[in-house]
Amino acid sequence: MAIGAMIHTFAVQLADVDRGVYDELALRVARHPSETDAYMLTRVLAYCLEFEEGIAFSEGISNTDEPAVLVRDATGTITAWIEVGAPDAARLHHGSKLAQRTLVYTHRDPAKIMAPWAGKKIHRSAELVLHSFDPGFIEAAVPALERRNTMTVSITERQLYLELNGATSSSEIHEHRIP
Repeated sequence: MAIGAMIHTFAVQLADVDRGVYDELALRVARHPSETDAYMLTRVLAYCLEFEEGIAFSEGISNTDEPAVLVRDATGTITAWIEVGAPDAARLHHGSKLAQRTLVYTHRDPAKIMAPWAGKKIHRSAELVLHSFDPGFIEAAVPALERRNTMTVSITERQLYLELNGATSSSEIHEHRIP
C-alpha cells in the first residue's frame, strides 16, 4: 500500500444477470493521494463487472508494472489485464501480451481515450475492449462516496444499476473496439 493511501471499504451486493454471477463482496480499496474519487469508483465498478475467481486489485498507481485490476488463474498466470482511466498504447500492448483478455474501463470520453491509440502498436488490438458509461454517470455517483460504503451493483442486458450509500443511478455499459 502506498504511503498516505486512504482505505475505503465497500460492502457490495453483486447481481450480474448477464453472466449469472451473484455474490457478496467485502472490498478494501487503498486510494492513492493522487487518485481521484471518479477513478477509484471506476476501479471498483471494473472489479465488480469483471468479478470472477482470482480477481484482485493491484498495488495501484504506485505499481506501474500491473494494471488497476487483474485476474490470475490457479497457477498465477494473468488471464485478464484490466486497466482503468486512460492507459497509453504501450501499457495495453504489454498487458495484451501477458493476458488472455485486455480490457479498459473509463469514466472519461471514450473517443478521447482511443484517439492516442490510433496507429500505435497494440498486441491483439482487435480483441481489446474499452468499456464506458453514460456521460455524467460516475460524476453523479461520486458525491455519495464515503470511507465505508454499502453498494448494490446489478447488471442486466448491459444496463448497470448502482445503489451507493442510498443514492441510485443507472447507466448503459458501452463497449468500444479499436477501429
